[in-house]
Amino acid sequence: MSSVVAETVAESVTTKECVFGQLADALASAHATINHYTLTISGEHSQFTRFNRARVRQTGQVSDGNLTLTLMQADRIASATVPFVGDFETDWPLLKTALDDLQAMVPQLPVDPFLVLPTGSASSRTVHQGELLAADAIASTLLDPVQSLDFTGIYAGGLIFRGYADSAGQHHWFESTSYSLDFSLFDPQNRAVKGTFAGSQWQQAQFIDKINQAKQQLTMMSRPAKTIERGQYRTYLAPAAVAELLHMFSWGGVGEADLQQGNSAFCLLRQGERQLSPKFNLRENFHQANTPRFNTYGEVAPLQLPIIEQGQLVNSLVSSRSAKEYQTPSNYASRGEHLRAPEILPGKLAADKILSSLDRGLYLSNLHYLNWSDHPNARVTGMTRYACFWVEHGEIVAPIENLRFDESLYQCFGDGLIDLTDFQETISSIDTYDQRSLGDSRVPGVLADDFTYTL
Repeated sequence: MSSVVAETVAESVTTKECVFGQLADALASAHATINHYTLTISGEHSQFTRFNRARVRQTGQVSDGNLTLTLMQADRIASATVPFVGDFETDWPLLKTALDDLQAMVPQLPVDPFLVLPTGSASSRTVHQGELLAADAIASTLLDPVQSLDFTGIYAGGLIFRGYADSAGQHHWFESTSYSLDFSLFDPQNRAVKGTFAGSQWQQAQFIDKINQAKQQLTMMSRPAKTIERGQYRTYLAPAAVAELLHMFSWGGVGEADLQQGNSAFCLLRQGERQLSPKFNLRENFHQANTPRFNTYGEVAPLQLPIIEQGQLVNSLVSSRSAKEYQTPSNYASRGEHLRAPEILPGKLAADKILSSLDRGLYLSNLHYLNWSDHPNARVTGMTRYACFWVEHGEIVAPIENLRFDESLYQCFGDGLIDLTDFQETISSIDTYDQRSLGDSRVPGVLADDFTYTL
């Protein structure tokens, strides 16, 4: 039986929150010599365990944090980042040195005409408590159900914290206890099925269900592969594949600056020259989202913000910087104006009707290596990946070799969209490049006609 315990580093994070408050107070006491400033913190206390061939390859804990101080004076701005140890007597001298350096630097910098100064009086504290696997139970809990399999992956779990304070007196704190497991199952011919399992409460029964689903797909992968000729095919995109396409909405997509500068894939949508399907609805939804609502300006986003309703662009993501530059109201988006808590609303396609509705075509579990191939027309290229299959008469008959697709979002989410599933999956961000990332996407599966494959 697995061992599940409440995360034991809550006291440590509380100490870090306290030290962050002390640092913010110390900066406030120096307010006479600082015109405007913001102070942010980003850190984690995480357990990482890497697996290979159903054995532990590497395991360990990471405690890390950084403070970023941004100083604004006479319409000029500069930032510096220093390590955060979690001890005021150690952290304040580092931060004070950064402050002194910035005060000397800022007057020499060019004027920023669209500088956003900290204003307002917003404050918040959000704590998402979770129950994770005890560190000494991770290996047995994950490996017992996969002993007969070639199981490879990485488990990351623990506390992530973010904080904000500024010269206007705003103060925010966010912490979340969560985990993610990114895994693959391989067969003797090195064919693979990929899966992810993430959340804040470890659920062993759901984990075993996820493994069993992957095992079934791996069994189907053992069939002789079917060669698919280039062309257009009816296609089912599973939620993980839809989430990959959704990422493109944040990359020259629904941000106001991109739309104003003509760098958006949806300029034609805003101008009314192209449209998406009336069945397609996208919104930001911070209800239960594993990410802070506050941004790097200390502003708090609305709990929900419709972006696309019935195929029409009703709101872009507008940061206060873009609001100042383009004279349009801010909706407190991040400075980069990317989606932070996106949700595509479900449709009417039941899970047990997916294959029969697909009838003849391609079932895509995953996509990767996506890029714009024709940005103004929202055309995306990429590759199919892992468990992707050919379907005949509503039955999976063969796996396929990897294919390159090249399709416009105006087609797969527009004219070609047949339906969306009546269920959604939460696809968590599992990036760990600089630190464990926050955020997730809530998406249904999509059935689309005439999806284009080029080779």
